[in-house]
Amino acid sequence: MVARTLKRALYALIMIAGVGLVIVALFLLSQTVQKSDDFGRLQDIILATNIAGGVLLVAMLIGNLARLARDYRTSVPGAKLKARMVGMFVGLAVLPLLVVFYFSIQFINQGIDSWFDVEVEEGLDNALELSRAALEMQKRRNLRATQAIAQRLSMVNDRQVVFELSMLRRESDASEMTLYGQNNTVLATSSNSPTASLPTPLSEEVVLQMQQGRPFVSLESLADGGVEVRTAVVFTHRAGRVQEARVVRGYFPVDNRLASMVGSVERSFQEYQQLVFFREDLKDLLTITLAFVLLLSLLAAIYGAFVLSRRLVAPIQDLVAGTRAVAQGDFDTRVPATTRDEIGFLISSFNDMTQRLATARREASLSQALVEAERTNLEVILARLSTGVLALESDLTIRNANQAAGAILGVDLEHRSGEVLIDVAKENALLDQFVDVARVHLDSGETEWREQIVLRGEVGRRVLTCACTTLPGDEDHAAGYVVVFDDITALLQAQRDAAWGEVARRLAHEIKNPLTPIQLSAERMRHKYLHTLPPEEAQVLDRATHTIVQQVEAMKEMVNAFSDYARAPDIEIARFDLDKLVHEVVDLYRAQESDVRIALTSDPTMPMIEADMGRVRQMLHNLVRNAVEALESTEDGRIDVHVSAAEIEGVDMVQIKVEDNGPGFQAGAVSQIFDPYVTTKPKGTGLGLAIVKKLVEEHVGTILARNRTDGGAMISVRLPLNEAARELLIAKAPGRVDQRREQA
Repeated sequence: MVARTLKRALYALIMIAGVGLVIVALFLLSQTVQKSDDFGRLQDIILATNIAGGVLLVAMLIGNLARLARDYRTSVPGAKLKARMVGMFVGLAVLPLLVVFYFSIQFINQGIDSWFDVEVEEGLDNALELSRAALEMQKRRNLRATQAIAQRLSMVNDRQVVFELSMLRRESDASEMTLYGQNNTVLATSSNSPTASLPTPLSEEVVLQMQQGRPFVSLESLADGGVEVRTAVVFTHRAGRVQEARVVRGYFPVDNRLASMVGSVERSFQEYQQLVFFREDLKDLLTITLAFVLLLSLLAAIYGAFVLSRRLVAPIQDLVAGTRAVAQGDFDTRVPATTRDEIGFLISSFNDMTQRLATARREASLSQALVEAERTNLEVILARLSTGVLALESDLTIRNANQAAGAILGVDLEHRSGEVLIDVAKENALLDQFVDVARVHLDSGETEWREQIVLRGEVGRRVLTCACTTLPGDEDHAAGYVVVFDDITALLQAQRDAAWGEVARRLAHEIKNPLTPIQLSAERMRHKYLHTLPPEEAQVLDRATHTIVQQVEAMKEMVNAFSDYARAPDIEIARFDLDKLVHEVVDLYRAQESDVRIALTSDPTMPMIEADMGRVRQMLHNLVRNAVEALESTEDGRIDVHVSAAEIEGVDMVQIKVEDNGPGFQAGAVSQIFDPYVTTKPKGTGLGLAIVKKLVEEHVGTILARNRTDGGAMISVRLPLNEAARELLIAKAPGRVDQRREQA
């Protein structure tokens, strides 16, 4: 009911918007007809408004017709009656509108063409020429008056020139008269305004014409909207012994009535020319606007037909809706009886029937409640399981999911019911890989399957055992699927560590026993014979015994590495300066005789870290030594060590990156590079990175290895900054807790 009300309101808003846009277009069009200067500016606005209004109206029309066609096709009760009424209204409205449209177009074309008559254009041209001739006559009259004044002033001495100039100005009806001497100096001036300012010097244009001996006359507009004639005449002053050239300038006002008439004629001529220019555009615009107005009228008729037919068939549709609701099990449905005719009687009978059915349904609901209680118990059991359970619709819409499923896949699935699993997987890399595996089976028609899958994400690799079977449908849901999965990553890792630990203990026991006698014998030989032999032989003995001792120490280090990997580390958490520790380790390798350059980038202001300092030192030694050994056959070897602190996914972390420009990891070996006894170097035990991974996991961190795009390898280690960050990581990945417990 609410949706229907909202839909009707939406249609009403669309219709109001369309009508409003058409009205705005008509208003703007009337403005352009009254004032042609606005046509060029408003043309695009009028067209855009018409198009927008038309789009809204057509969209509304299409929506109504589409709904009517859908109802007709699906045999909705009352659809045929509604279609007949709409057709009748359209037939009654279209023909008159077409007749009106045709004659309106003819009227527009003939009416606009009548505006542009040849006699009107000639009359405007004559009026314009007449007004311009009147102004020219006044200009010539004022110029002659100025020349007469100049002739009279040529014989007036300087003592009388001011009086004479004022008298001559009044006689000539000039508003201002000024006499200039040499170097553009003002000798005398007279104005009809007592508050007038001092006269301005002659402009360059006037001076140029005076130098050429020609008089100057021009028509200038004033700030108050008036017009005046400005003249200037050069003459020779003959009073006295000295003759000099002087200039008299006069300002003569033009009658306001004449100026107004000239301006009006010019504006009328310009507007007429604009109308001539926009003649065809105006026709087109009027035609388009009229078409949209008629379209609105047609739409209003159609919409009226829809409204009227809807009111007539509404009781029938309500009765049909009630019948369908009863068929779906809703026996509390009541249809409002709005009329007292036969349809009203039918609705009353229907309501009596549904009331009796509702009583019977309540009795059946009691037994249904028992079933629901059992279902609730099952949901509680699923919520407490450590195994992930995911129920899906046939289109992979999430029906139900327990808490363990979200914890294993790293996304909250328990509260995402009703969403498509594929869409949810776009937000999570682990879930996306999980969905890809499931879709392979489901797309091939395999609804029951079992598989062990490997998921890779930022938290590392996870191994899941998955099983899928069909889920039978019920009255509320169609048939679907249920997927059950367990995270066995920690179990597999514990088994692998136990196996390799046993191998490491046996190797260490078998190799370590003979190493000490060999080292002692070499040192005893060196001590006994070094000072008794000649220098050359003593030097050979010294090098030989030193090599034996050095190689034995290397063998001991390898055996100790075996022992370290086999022995569960005893983690002792303490606060220390990671930046200082990294500098110590890097400086140790810089001091060695090697062609490898080691660059360190760190932040001295980085906060203190809470971790096992000895284990972190061992971790750094293994990473740097592994990079140095990888560069033994590389010229111009370089190692870059980066240490930084940052917040990653809401957790305070420190990141250690060790990069080199060596040969990098072999293709396909990156995924196994952290497994014990896996190495890409000619010399090496294959335990260095395995031990590093073990130490990182004990600190609830992550480690990542990859090849660089420009050559070489990169290993990145992320460790929690403090105990709070460590606990937060454990909460996000519950599997790590079990792993730490097994290793402890």
